[in-house]
Amino acid sequence: MKRNNNLGVIIAIVATAATIAAAVATAIVYFEKRRKDDEDLKHYLNCSIQ
Repeated sequence: MKRNNNLGVIIAIVATAATIAAAVATAIVYFEKRRKDDEDLKHYLNCSIQ
């Protein structure tokens, strides 16, 4: 019984770590894409003004 409880705790910790890692990776990709889109828009506007 004790071994199963410890195994459950380990699985919960690994699942939590994986969830946090996925959230961080998603945030990085989102902000990187947003930054790139802003740069592209800025470049487009600069070129269209000239």
